[in-house]
This record gives sequence, C-alpha cells and structure tokens, in this order.
Amino acid sequence: MTQNNPGIGIDAEFQRHLDEGSFKIQRARQSGRAFYYPRVAEPGTGATDLEWFEPSGRGVVYATTVVRVKPPGEPYNVALVDLEEGPRVTSKVVGIAPDAVRIGMRVQARIDAVEGKALLVFVPEDAAT
Repeated sequence: MTQNNPGIGIDAEFQRHLDEGSFKIQRARQSGRAFYYPRVAEPGTGATDLEWFEPSGRGVVYATTVVRVKPPGEPYNVALVDLEEGPRVTSKVVGIAPDAVRIGMRVQARIDAVEGKALLVFVPEDAAT
C-alpha cells in the first residue's frame, strides 16, 4: 500500500499504477472506505489519510450501453461496474460482443495496452480464469 505521491497529480499516479501493471484505487485509513475516482480527500468527510491498494478486481455490471460508431469503426460498450469493495467505475467489458454485456454480469478487471497506453477493462468472470 502506498500513500499519495505529492510529486505528481493524482490522475497521473493512478495511470502510473496501471502502466506498472497494477490496478489500484484509494481508501481512507480511518474509515476504511474505498472510492474511485482518484482524489486528494475522502468524499463526504474530507479526510486526507488516504492510501492506494489493489482491489480484488471483481465486480458486477451496474449499467451498460453500446456505442455505435460510423464504419469502419466497430461498436463498443461502456459499462458502469460496481467493484466488490464498493466503488463504481466506468470502463468497458471486452472479450464478448458489446450487445452481450448484461446488467448483473460478474466481471473481472484486467489491464490492456491500447495504443501504447495501459487501460483498465473488464472481462466476463468465466473468461478471466
């Protein structure tokens, strides 16, 4: 577990973790409450006793939509995923057709390289094993 790095912006620190192959989110030490997106203080309390930690990566699709783009682009989904630890993250589910992503689907986080940048995505839980 690491504390916030005051030498870089909080979003850059989140991306650095991804670039190093690690999905990390923050929690407040005193309350133990995890949250996402990266912040400098705990939402609601303003507490600054934050640390980065690796969540399980397991979650459930809360909402999803398919974005249809002009050809030759391919449709893709945008999903809201409720992590086991509580926070809700925005990402996409890969490895299946965008129309096959369903609310309530169990998913697992994965880091993919997209155009040279590490990106947090999710795969269906049965495909993650």
